[in-house]
Amino acid sequence: MLDDTGERVIPKNMDPMNNLLLEHVARYHFSEPYSKGRVLDIACGVGYGAAHLAKKKKKQIDEIIGADICEDTINYAIQNYYHPLLNFQTGDIMNDNWVEEIGRFDTVLSFETIEHIPDVQVFMEHMHMLLKPGGTLVLSTPFGKGLNHPSGSPFHHFQMTPEEFKGLFTKFSEVELFYQNGVTIEPPRKEVYYPIGVAVCRK
Repeated sequence: MLDDTGERVIPKNMDPMNNLLLEHVARYHFSEPYSKGRVLDIACGVGYGAAHLAKKKKKQIDEIIGADICEDTINYAIQNYYHPLLNFQTGDIMNDNWVEEIGRFDTVLSFETIEHIPDVQVFMEHMHMLLKPGGTLVLSTPFGKGLNHPSGSPFHHFQMTPEEFKGLFTKFSEVELFYQNGVTIEPPRKEVYYPIGVAVCRK
């Protein structure tokens, strides 16, 4: 059985009203309008989100690849979330060869991934490389004290500030910033605390 300790979200092992699960599912629902053509879900986990998009957007998606660095996680995804448009594979976003070999995409999704990566610059360069011209990146990350401060989470290298988050996307031609509180993802409103940032960026 796949280990569900730490931050791993395994819907079949969780209460459907679990807040962590609902937040993750909300990001996939949010990404539906942007998901088309060839789609890559980086750090897809057990694959429930990629499978949802494959079903929901089957007329707009040509292919969706769910990639994760953990082989056990990918094996679980293959066994539990089949769809004819969906393929799962192990892959490391920081591996130059893998990034080059997997090809280019119309849409790249990266939910709660960058905070696990020590080299933000290389991560963002690879995100940009993976997109076709005109392609769209949808990326989310939790906020915290900043890139140069311990995050307080044993799973994260850092948790960036909202200002640092805004500065990630200078290479993109268009950037829209949204913020998440629970299942709500929206442009910022005054006097609302948002623990998570969500960016939609076009190459």
